[in-house]
Amino acid sequence: MTLRPSRYLNAVVPHIYVRDAAGAVAFYTRAFGAEELLRIAAPDGRIIHSELVICDATVMLGDPTSQLYGEPRQLGACTAGLHLMVDDNAGILARAVAAGCEQVQPPTDMFYGANSASVRDPFGHVWVLLTWKEDVSPAEMERRGKAALGGGNPGA
Repeated sequence: MTLRPSRYLNAVVPHIYVRDAAGAVAFYTRAFGAEELLRIAAPDGRIIHSELVICDATVMLGDPTSQLYGEPRQLGACTAGLHLMVDDNAGILARAVAAGCEQVQPPTDMFYGANSASVRDPFGHVWVLLTWKEDVSPAEMERRGKAALGGGNPGA
């Protein structure tokens, strides 16, 4: 039996598209400490496929090559958030902003047990930086979530 490579340990691997993917690889290295594992480039330099490791997770990246895929700047909105589980989201937030990301949300304690911050990168992708603070059962998370949305008493 053939096993998938360890970099694909998770069943879902994000694959994002960015015009100037080579610039994005350099940016993600500065902003998030990414390490590029491989790159397949077209003769004109566009990246057909690249793989990065960010916080022990693989992210695939490339220049859009058809009408099927676009990037958030072209679409005018982001259709997915990329979540990074980190030990110090305030530190990663500062690093990302210094590299050129726009802060969307400062570090904020959330009902689901994490402290959450978020940034939008120059390519339009939203990165959610999560530092886990508390393990919360699904039932407690649901209760807290309803209370946070005004649908219940958080102390009940």
